[in-house]
Amino acid sequence: MVSKIDSYAFGHIVINGSSYTSDVIVFSDRVQDGWWREDGHRLEIADLREALSAKPEVLVVGCGCYGVMEVPAATADYVRARGIDLVTLNTGEAAELFNSLSGKKKVVAALHLTC
Repeated sequence: MVSKIDSYAFGHIVINGSSYTSDVIVFSDRVQDGWWREDGHRLEIADLREALSAKPEVLVVGCGCYGVMEVPAATADYVRARGIDLVTLNTGEAAELFNSLSGKKKVVAALHLTC
């Protein structure tokens, strides 16, 4: 089954009918629940190891409902240097983009659910 984000609201996301209240990484075939970063509102390269190991064509990062999570230039450069398109958006927009790309491209979404 291809992952589909059913809905998103501050602090809550539903993926394939399952509800999550902590940050997630959404792969085409599974969800990694309870995704934590070394620095909660700053996305470091180490935070993306599992997402990048899936070798996506596109990595969609949801920076929170209000876009508070920062993606430093070094992290963005690291992702892009591996030939991966990086898109950073507010999490609601990131969820919509993930759904629109899913099944068309190999896409992974790393989503911060609050802030």
